[in-house]
Amino acid sequence: MDEKTPLIIKPTSRTSNARLYLAVFSAVLGNFNFGYSLVYPSPVIPQLKNSDNPQLRMDTEQIAWFGSIFTLGAAAGGLGAMFLNDLIGRKLSIMVSAVPSTVGYIMMGGAQATWMLHLGRFLTGIAGGMTAASIPVYISEISHAKVRGALGSCPQITAVFGALSLYALGLVLPWQWLAVVGEIPALLMLLLLCFMPNSPRYLIICGKQEQACKALEFLRGPDSDFMTEFNRIELSISSQGRIRWSDLTTPFYYKPILISIVMRFLQQMTGITPILVYLEPIFQKTDVFLEPKYDAALVGAIRLLSVVIAASLMDKAGRKALLYTSGFLMFLATLTMNMYSYTTPCPSGNLTGTVLPTDLIAQQGEAAFNTITLIPLISTMVFIFGYALGWGPITWLLMSEILPLGARGVASGLCVGVSWLTAFVLSHVFIHVVETYGLFVPFLFFSVVCVVNIIFTAVCVPETRNRSLEEIENYFRTGRSFTIIDT
Repeated sequence: MDEKTPLIIKPTSRTSNARLYLAVFSAVLGNFNFGYSLVYPSPVIPQLKNSDNPQLRMDTEQIAWFGSIFTLGAAAGGLGAMFLNDLIGRKLSIMVSAVPSTVGYIMMGGAQATWMLHLGRFLTGIAGGMTAASIPVYISEISHAKVRGALGSCPQITAVFGALSLYALGLVLPWQWLAVVGEIPALLMLLLLCFMPNSPRYLIICGKQEQACKALEFLRGPDSDFMTEFNRIELSISSQGRIRWSDLTTPFYYKPILISIVMRFLQQMTGITPILVYLEPIFQKTDVFLEPKYDAALVGAIRLLSVVIAASLMDKAGRKALLYTSGFLMFLATLTMNMYSYTTPCPSGNLTGTVLPTDLIAQQGEAAFNTITLIPLISTMVFIFGYALGWGPITWLLMSEILPLGARGVASGLCVGVSWLTAFVLSHVFIHVVETYGLFVPFLFFSVVCVVNIIFTAVCVPETRNRSLEEIENYFRTGRSFTIIDT
């Protein structure tokens, strides 16, 4: 080589995920708030039963509404997000959710009557529905294929961490201060998202190519090959055109939409929401040897552990393998709870009578430890572990992965609306069914649903591991069988 010939070194492309992780963290604070809000009644109901203020004491029907009205608000929030996601974008939709969340917690923290508690729960439910419809879509659209599986499980992880925080704080704080603490995550989320970019895909749809390019550069790093990704996204979007109502009759649209809706419906039909909302009362009803509030905190810790495991396996084991495992574990747990509650005498009283009578407490202190009382605790832990391993995080992730971009905003809101309307009905009916027939009836129903979930996974759910969003859309466009075969 001639000495005067300069040595040319071709720069290597290097993707940095630091800013991507920061954007995801900022967004999933909304899911933390969602998880915290969802299980708020669990430690609060026992405190309200002994409230010094007669205006705050609730009967069975009022407690049923207190537990379930959050899901009714979540359904409204999800349906509202259908329009907000496409009207103002994913990021702004998430930020708007901070308003009803903060107002709702202010009302509950200063409540002087039951209607204030119910209205506060409804408002926090609206915020939860908005975040549930917007955050998974936002994360999916800003992530690249190598980390999308792990990051896609972050909404579920932070929701679980929010629930665990509520259970832990419920051991030491009165219910009013629990409401005050609930305001913090939403306000922090609002602050951090001010500095994060919008979804590049949404910006391209709006014709804002320059902003989309800058957003990708921010998320991937200036040394990455972000322009190649930008061109690929732009080509995919330009080939779709604007969606029309007639397009919904084509498999490219209706198959992924139906899969997403049915998965969110079946997710709730497993009974996860009433079990989490009424966790302490359920433990009281099944005569678990520990105090219900400690059992609830222990289950919350197991739930957090399981979603962390699921996140680590999401891009290794695949979505369908985790769904199978999840469905089987939930089936075993609910069937065991059904058999236990049917064959084992439980304490008298209704499900909302969560404070043990003094004489029963004395009897428990004198009685020897009975190992059979471990069964409902272990069964609940297995159920929560199974749910959080698959049907919890993967339904959120798959919804954001398989929905076509042109209908993603509206369809995700519709999925969340269906999910939380189902949760509302189950949460409201659950107490009345338990008081009329006992715990074994709903748990038998939940075990049957788990079998249906396994069958649905085998027949209808595609494997999306290691696939880009554009590849998944092309798969549905081909009209082949519901299996993506790795090549």
